[in-house]
Amino acid sequence: MFGLKREIDQIAKDKGIDRSEIIKAIEEAMKQAARRDRGLETEIEARYNEELGEIELFEFREVVETIADADMQITLGNARDFDPDAEVGDEIGVKLDTKGFGRILAQTAKQVIIQLIRDAERDNVFEEYKDRTSEIVNGIVRRFEKGAIIVDLGRTEAVLPLRDQVPRENYRPGDRVRAYVTDVNKNSKGSQIVLSRTCIEMLTKLFEQEVPEMYEGIVTIQAAAREPGARSKIAVASRDSDVDPVGACVGMKGSRVQAVVQELRGERIDIVPWNPDPARYVCSALSPAQVSKVIIDDGAQSMDVIVPDDQLSLAIGRKGQNVRLAVQLTGWKIDIKSESKMRELAQWLAEAVSVVEGCGEPDAELLLQQGITSLEDLASCETELLTSMPGIDEDGAARIKVRAVELAERKRVEDEARVQAEAEAAAQEAAAAEAAAQEAAAAAEAGSESESEGDEAAEPSEAAEAEASKA
Repeated sequence: MFGLKREIDQIAKDKGIDRSEIIKAIEEAMKQAARRDRGLETEIEARYNEELGEIELFEFREVVETIADADMQITLGNARDFDPDAEVGDEIGVKLDTKGFGRILAQTAKQVIIQLIRDAERDNVFEEYKDRTSEIVNGIVRRFEKGAIIVDLGRTEAVLPLRDQVPRENYRPGDRVRAYVTDVNKNSKGSQIVLSRTCIEMLTKLFEQEVPEMYEGIVTIQAAAREPGARSKIAVASRDSDVDPVGACVGMKGSRVQAVVQELRGERIDIVPWNPDPARYVCSALSPAQVSKVIIDDGAQSMDVIVPDDQLSLAIGRKGQNVRLAVQLTGWKIDIKSESKMRELAQWLAEAVSVVEGCGEPDAELLLQQGITSLEDLASCETELLTSMPGIDEDGAARIKVRAVELAERKRVEDEARVQAEAEAAAQEAAAAEAAAQEAAAAAEAGSESESEGDEAAEPSEAAEAEASKA
């Protein structure tokens, strides 16, 4: 046990484990090793002697007049060598000689010590990080395990699972990484700190770090939506009318939002003002597209949003990304329609209601405002909705529904014919382009052949000139 005290102090310093925990682990290890040597039923106690810097083992035996079991009993005379006040019936601790332990027992003690120290270290790490969930931590990439990234946080390691990695981000060992702590759990394999770079909380936490008004509670993030690595939207509100929430998040010349964008490696971020009015809120959420009109269906928690024709692709976004994020941000179902489509629909509705004398385009506009956005909706709507309109009774409502069914079928046939015609036109254009490409390739090939023939014809002439020069 020479140098044990120094080893204990070194482990406590390197691992950050309390010295008493290390001593307790060593005592337990030596106790188990001694019991394997002396017998599992033997009562043994281990104590660390601070002055000597070693572990002392004591085997407890019963003081008797006559020994029946030499391993469990001791005579009174021998007992008084250890304790002058010993009496028959007492239990006395006899110090064991640890030098007699064999190599296997020493190895067992070492394994127990290592395991107990690991347990103590795991508990310390858990206690340190259990209250750090919902924080952003900095680390260094160490290695990769089955797609997961192992991140060195200093005193311990954390795991960044594959599912929590942004698809287009790549790391190499030694790279620095910032991530959000989603979970800290303690299991048999050690304290496991789980990180994420794809969660919405990562986005909001970065803004809280960059925007002082958020730290002070003046500006708050009411909602957020994110497609990691591509695009995000946040809705912000201010408790102070003098503070612009969007401007506070953007910062001077965009410095604050650019810091977040840089940390997220180029992810686009839309910052929109939150509004208690659902219609205004949805219009802001669809930014940068401009909205012409909104039709709200409170019962279905949905909206039909009408935009100018040149704003349709902008409102929908690439592969529907913009409208998809707006739906996540607001919680409303959003259906984007162009003004030309709405005008066409208004004409169909006007034709349907025209079966009732005196009804036409104004009534079609009223139906659109009531959430009737298709001929199928008109055919299946409540009769009371139609009879509430001027000049329409129950008989007129029935005729309008029948006419709506007829027009829906006609519209379906026309739409199918138009789609087929467009497909045929596209196929013809593709065939023409392919034919043109083949002709161009053939012409290029013919040109290269003619050039090679010209070169071959030129060779004899050059030879003839050479012969003539010799003559």
